[in-house]
Amino acid sequence: MNRASVEQIVHALGGKENILTATHCVTRLRLVLKDESKVNHEDLNNIDLVRGSFSTNGQFQVVIGQGTVDKVYKEFVNITGVGESSKEEVKDEASKKMNPLQRAVKALADIFIPILPAIVTAGLLMGINNILTNPNIFFDSKSVVDVYPQWGDFANIINLIANTAFTFLPGLIGWSAVTKFGGSPILGIVLGLMLVHPDLLNAWGYGEAQTKGDIATWNLFGLEIEKVGYQGQVLPVLVASYVLAKIEKFLRKRIPDAIQLLVVAPVALLVTGFLSFIIIGPITMNLGGLITDGVVYLFDKAPIVGGLVYGGLYAPLVITGMHHTFLAVDLQLIGTIGGTFLWPMLALSNIAQGSAALAMMLVTKNEKVKGLAGASSLSAYLGVTEPAMFGVNLRFRYPFIAAIIGSAIGGIVLATNLVKASSVGVGGLPAFFSIIPSFWPVFFIGMGISIVVPFLLTLVMGKFANRKEVEVKRSISQ
Repeated sequence: MNRASVEQIVHALGGKENILTATHCVTRLRLVLKDESKVNHEDLNNIDLVRGSFSTNGQFQVVIGQGTVDKVYKEFVNITGVGESSKEEVKDEASKKMNPLQRAVKALADIFIPILPAIVTAGLLMGINNILTNPNIFFDSKSVVDVYPQWGDFANIINLIANTAFTFLPGLIGWSAVTKFGGSPILGIVLGLMLVHPDLLNAWGYGEAQTKGDIATWNLFGLEIEKVGYQGQVLPVLVASYVLAKIEKFLRKRIPDAIQLLVVAPVALLVTGFLSFIIIGPITMNLGGLITDGVVYLFDKAPIVGGLVYGGLYAPLVITGMHHTFLAVDLQLIGTIGGTFLWPMLALSNIAQGSAALAMMLVTKNEKVKGLAGASSLSAYLGVTEPAMFGVNLRFRYPFIAAIIGSAIGGIVLATNLVKASSVGVGGLPAFFSIIPSFWPVFFIGMGISIVVPFLLTLVMGKFANRKEVEVKRSISQ
């Protein structure tokens, strides 16, 4: 890394006067620019340090790589004179450029991204438990635990650890959502755990209890409120967290500092708690049920359409950042029907992007692109697609199209067979750990399609693209 390369980055971004704020994450420079149309994408992506670039949610991001990005950022600040900004400051500046829909999508992303490590870890552990406890994987009509009972307690502990994140999911969401909305994180945790308190009827047993007419209730001033928990539910805690944060902020501005500890938190939690059980919970639970029923109906009545649309459009959704909204739907489906048929298609989309990038190693003659394609394809196969998608596939367009076609075909195969994942895990080759074992054969067929089709299509389209480039150069020379 040298100063000249960083100066080239600044120049390609439209000069230091075009840069409003700057920060960085583990692999990328995260910038807010005055005018993104001034960016020279070709020059920027041809700089040795740069592995790709893209714009999302009002931020222009330059992919540099782990470790190197720290050194680049320090030199970047020295050259541009832009003060070191926090990620929150950059996000706030970027949000000024967004429309209401983009702000809503960004809010969901900011809520769910911090809890992803817990959810993905739980998904992987549940996959290991599935392998140990499901029959017909290694033995006919028997599981590993049936054949080797000594592994039973080991599997049971794994299941307990894995289920914790999903059982207390409202606690995780409450912490992240209240933090995002400007309230106290600890109150968000309490709110989320309150919605899954052991004294409440387990949400998964609600249907059976409703059929039997055996649901305990509170009698509040003539109102009968069902004592129901919200395990595995997303919408109730999201809305309740927003209300809690607003009430807390309202009170903090008006209550003297000397008595804030005695007034703000108790009043905020008390009011939000009553609203949650009386209004927010019942309404949002029904709304969540409608969303779940709508998705299930589509994939039940028109699975080809569902698989084609979601399987094909997931990668374009990543570009816009709207893919984060579907994590909430996945979690809602898992909590309601015990599995999601959306997430398996996400895994195939990631694999398809990796295969298209891998094929570019053979297609391109540019040594830098070869290296980037190889490294980014491995990353995509392990569930992180940004380097492959923004650094290679979108840059040349036809690999991205090939990946979408492969992912859409794989999505149709999964959707027509209603392949489900019992949890959200690593969205790449290890994804089968999260798939319900009875669906493994079909999922592996879909995985094969997502590996082979994009790879072959990229090779074919790359050959035509290279031939056309040669013909253009030949005609110019003549």
